[in-house]
Amino acid sequence: MRLLLFTGKGGVGKTTLAAATAATLAEQGKRTLVVSTDPAHSLADSFGVPVGSDPVAVRDRLRAVQVDPRALADSVWHELRGQLRTALTGVGIEALDAEELTVLPGVDELLALGEVRRHAVSGYWHAVVVDCGPTAETLRLLALPEAIAEYLRRLYGWRKGQRGRGGAAATARGLADHLESLRALLTDTDTTAVRLVLTPERMVVAETRRTLTALALRGIRVDGLVANRLMPAPGFWRGGAASWLRQRRAEQEEVLAELREVGLPPVRIVEHSATEPVGLDALAEISRQLYDGGDPLAGDAPGQGTLLQVRPGPDGGYRLRVALPLAGNSAVELARVDDDLAITLDGHRRLVALPELLRAYEVTGAEYDEDGLVVSMGPPACPGGPAGGEVSAGSVER
Repeated sequence: MRLLLFTGKGGVGKTTLAAATAATLAEQGKRTLVVSTDPAHSLADSFGVPVGSDPVAVRDRLRAVQVDPRALADSVWHELRGQLRTALTGVGIEALDAEELTVLPGVDELLALGEVRRHAVSGYWHAVVVDCGPTAETLRLLALPEAIAEYLRRLYGWRKGQRGRGGAAATARGLADHLESLRALLTDTDTTAVRLVLTPERMVVAETRRTLTALALRGIRVDGLVANRLMPAPGFWRGGAASWLRQRRAEQEEVLAELREVGLPPVRIVEHSATEPVGLDALAEISRQLYDGGDPLAGDAPGQGTLLQVRPGPDGGYRLRVALPLAGNSAVELARVDDDLAITLDGHRRLVALPELLRAYEVTGAEYDEDGLVVSMGPPACPGGPAGGEVSAGSVER
C-alpha cells in the first residue's frame, strides 16, 4: 500500500492533481481511494460526481471520500476526550482543568488524519491519495501526533518505550500509542510520500524550501514537486495577448530555472488549461502531462537518508549532523530539553531524541551548509552532565 499526500498553498490546484493521480492509478489496475481532508472540499467538483463522507464509486477500482471532521468530532472525539480527561485527572489535575485541557486546538485535523490511517491500513487499497488542506494547515496536521504523544509522555514522566501501568496511565498510554501509530505511518518513507504543488511565482522558491525543511524536520518524505498552471507558449502569435503570454511564460521559466538551481527535487510541469478540468477525460489530460504513461507511484526524489549522523569533534566533543534542506535565510534555534535536542526552524519545532552517546554533552555551537545542520557538542561545563531545562545553543552560522 502506498500513501500519497498532495499539499500546497490554497488555490494552486492540488485537488485536481490528486484526483488526476488517483484516476490514473485506478486505470492502471490499482484499487485506489482518494480522500479530501481540505476543509474547502472540491473533490466532487473535480470528478463531476457527488462525494460524501462514505467512499463512493467514481470509476472501476476508484473510490472517493470527503472527510467531515465535524461529524467525526461528534461521533468519536467525545470518547477520546473522555480517555484524555481520565488520564489527566489520574496525575492530579483537577476535573475542571482537565475538561478545559481536553478541548484541544487542531482536534478536527487529528481526527481527519486518523480517518486517513484507518483507510490506509485496511489492507484493501493499493493506494490512498490524500488531497490535504493548504500547506500551513497540513504542516500543523502532520505535527499533531508527535506533539500530543510527547505531551502525554512528559505529563506522566515516561521515558521513551516505557509502558503505562493500569488505570489512567494505561488509558493515556493507549492514546499515546494510537498517536504514535499515526506518526509511524507518516514517517514510513517506503509507504508515505508528499507531493508538493506550487505555481511558478516569484515568491515560491524560498517558501518551497521552508516547507521542505519543515517536512524533513518531521521525518516526512517529499518525493516530488509539481509546478501547476504554466502559461502556454504563444509560439509565432502576434498581438497584445501573445506579448503578454510570452512575457508571463518567460517569468515562469525563470522561476522554474531557479527552482532547479537550488537543489530542490525535480519539478514536473502542468500547463494552464483553457477550461476548468472537470471529469475523468479532463483529468486524463492532466495525468498525461504529469506522468506521460508512467507509474504515478514512482517518485522523483530519493528517500531521505539517516536524519542524525555523529562524528568525533575537537576537544573531546562530537559533531552531530542533522540532514535537513535549509534555505540561506532559515532562522534556526537549538536548545537542550532533557535527553532531546529541540530544533526550531522558521517557527517549526521538533524534539529529536539524542543518541545515548551524546546525552551527557551540551550544545556548544552550530552551523549549516548545503548538506544540513551541524551541531557541535562538548563535555558539560559542570560535572554530572547538563542541568535540566533548556540550554540555548547561541547563533547558527552558515
